Amino acid sequence: MKVAIQGEAGAFSHEAARRLLPGCTIVPCARSIEVFDRLERGSVAAAVIPIENSLAGPVSEHFDLLLARNVFIQREALLRIVHNLIAAPGVKLKDIRRAYSHPVALDQCRDFFRRHRHIEPLPFYDTAGSVKHVVQNRLADTAGIAGRQAAAVYGGRILAAGIEDDKRNFTRFFLLRRARRILPGANKTSIAFSVKNIPGALFRALSVFALRDISLSKIESRPLRGRPWEYVFYADLLRGDDEAARNALRHLKEIADLVKVLGVYPAA
Repeated sequence: MKVAIQGEAGAFSHEAARRLLPGCTIVPCARSIEVFDRLERGSVAAAVIPIENSLAGPVSEHFDLLLARNVFIQREALLRIVHNLIAAPGVKLKDIRRAYSHPVALDQCRDFFRRHRHIEPLPFYDTAGSVKHVVQNRLADTAGIAGRQAAAVYGGRILAAGIEDDKRNFTRFFLLRRARRILPGANKTSIAFSVKNIPGALFRALSVFALRDISLSKIESRPLRGRPWEYVFYADLLRGDDEAARNALRHLKEIADLVKVLGVYPAA
């Protein structure tokens, strides 16, 4: 089974995809939008995307794409993230002046850069891709920040291990499919909704869940594209596709301007 991910070989998305779909064939993509394009076109059977990190927060672009595209969340996985400073063979830590990585990864290593002020953090399209770039170009004063697997794949040398700010650093990944299919044991639902900007609108929207004793484990807002200063709310309900959840969503549709079920899946 072909699974699209964003990133090079050795990226954390690779590990998440292997966990979510053992034995799958990875199709790496340079950009997130390509991952969604491939899935919608049917050139891959599934896609795996990071959706939020316990230190850096949400991957905003992926929330926007989940709303805009016809895909469905089927599973989730939590992956422990360990970041390493990786350079070409022969390069030493004292030589490093720049460190490339994905912006989200750089944001998870703020304390490292505070301690090593001579090293400048620079954004790159991918964690593993930064190591590939550094090693293949034999950069003598530059390193990449990525997982241990990236060093093994591209022949890099780990100069500093575990440089993330907090050892309880996890990233949540989604397995996406085109078709709506709910797996057995699904007990979590992700939705997106928007309400009119009038007093009490959000309170009334959330009350549809409170009235039915449905707990929300997450809620956040994002700008609604094409409608300046209006917002869409993303929420996770600790409930599967049961009668209470269906009734709550029907009630929400009576109140909200927009309601989209992004997925119903087993909680990780």
